[in-house]
Amino acid sequence: MRITLGVSGGVAAYKSAELVRRLQQDGHTVQVVMTRAAREFITPLTFAALSGQKVITDLFASASSGEANLESAIEHIAVAQRTDLLLIAPATADILAKFARGIADDFLTTLYLASTAPVVVAPAMNVNMWQHPATQKNIATLRARGVRIVEPAEGYLACGMTGPGRLAGQEEILKGVTEALQTQRDLAGETVLVTAGPTHEDIDPVRFLSNRSSGKMGYAIAEVAANRGACVVLISGPTALEKPERVEFVAVKSAEEMFQAVKKHFPDCGIGIFAAAVADYRIAEPAGTKIKRTGDPLTLKLEPNTDILAAMAKNKGDRLVVGFAAETEKVAENARKKLAGKNADLIVANDVTAEGAGFDLDTNIVTLFARDGRDLPLARMSKRDVAQRILDEALRLRGVLQSKPAASKGD
Repeated sequence: MRITLGVSGGVAAYKSAELVRRLQQDGHTVQVVMTRAAREFITPLTFAALSGQKVITDLFASASSGEANLESAIEHIAVAQRTDLLLIAPATADILAKFARGIADDFLTTLYLASTAPVVVAPAMNVNMWQHPATQKNIATLRARGVRIVEPAEGYLACGMTGPGRLAGQEEILKGVTEALQTQRDLAGETVLVTAGPTHEDIDPVRFLSNRSSGKMGYAIAEVAANRGACVVLISGPTALEKPERVEFVAVKSAEEMFQAVKKHFPDCGIGIFAAAVADYRIAEPAGTKIKRTGDPLTLKLEPNTDILAAMAKNKGDRLVVGFAAETEKVAENARKKLAGKNADLIVANDVTAEGAGFDLDTNIVTLFARDGRDLPLARMSKRDVAQRILDEALRLRGVLQSKPAASKGD
């Protein structure tokens, strides 16, 4: 494979030299593109000697050198067309911001916009810069577009601070490269329905019942499925998240609205993933005006909402149905009971009280309980990585179920 390695201006730029060697040892041809700032930390000659390839440092060759010509003027297009993968290591906060906003003011940023190849980014910067909301928003934007982020490691930084910001280890970066090259659009032609977020059940015009779901897990699943080629319908309760790109987005508020939206779209999907935290109950008779405080006890009469997962799985046909179980105790026991009782094919269960799991976090710790009896516990990882594993398991399980005789598919 032909890999273009973009090196931006950070102290970790020297580590990219060894990365060139490792990529070559894996059989890749590597061409290096350097930003102007990167050349303050390491010379182009070093990369040229290691890679055996021309190192590109400018968008246009210098006219005074006599090198300026039509070929140099469109070189970024030529490189974009022949590269199999674009790897940025290290990626500074500046380069992340430019990628996210579509700024093309040098060869590397122009190449990024011109390329349709997979992109892997390994950020490295000061801990405060990494944790700044602007940087995190840029990271989220790039992830939504399918860019694979190899998150920085924690440790002692060149600035003297300690925390996340160090360039990830070479093994992690190489793993990201391998996964990006191997990832196929294995969901191309597939329609995936995803529910996400909480529901709001009105008490009166200003109050409602809800839960702590942020929607992050469901949104991650929708984004990953879209990146893997699926046509995605995301039915979302109220969240503070940005609408993912390249999905059909359906906004709902109450459990009943979500049920009606799911009923409409479920017949067209091949995989239904029900990640929303749907309220089990609603107010039987919501007040038409604001309920005033009187000082007396207030009793609210609740009635059950439709169990969307069970209702859809009851008549799922050949569709694969994935449900979620957010538990506080007896996780495995409750998950297996839900798997059987609701006719699901896969249950994603977690203990929401565990550190690093649960609501409104960027990480999760789950176990996948499959209809064919397989239990797959996953270590703590980003919700995006959890989403990848859920889709991997869903495809594996569908292959297993479809390989059985039709008579054994019944329940």
